[in-house]
Amino acid sequence: MTAENPIADDDAMAQIARLRERMDALVREKALPAMENLVAQGEATAREACAWSREHAETARGVVRTQPLAAVLIAAAVGFVLGRAAR
Repeated sequence: MTAENPIADDDAMAQIARLRERMDALVREKALPAMENLVAQGEATAREACAWSREHAETARGVVRTQPLAAVLIAAAVGFVLGRAAR
């Protein structure tokens, strides 16, 4: 409060308090549900990605078992290309 206008200071503080309450209500009503929805979507996407990677890893293992020479040659080629790119 200032000595010049204590009523204006009280009004400003009351407005700030009301605005803070409105912001809290908006966060509870809008932002939190939206964030919870995003978290749920992210978790579902992560589960799908894990399942996809497991499935494709098993497929790759099968190819390596049935065609080991091709797998070694492909791995060597990929290593060579990555090594050249890293220079």
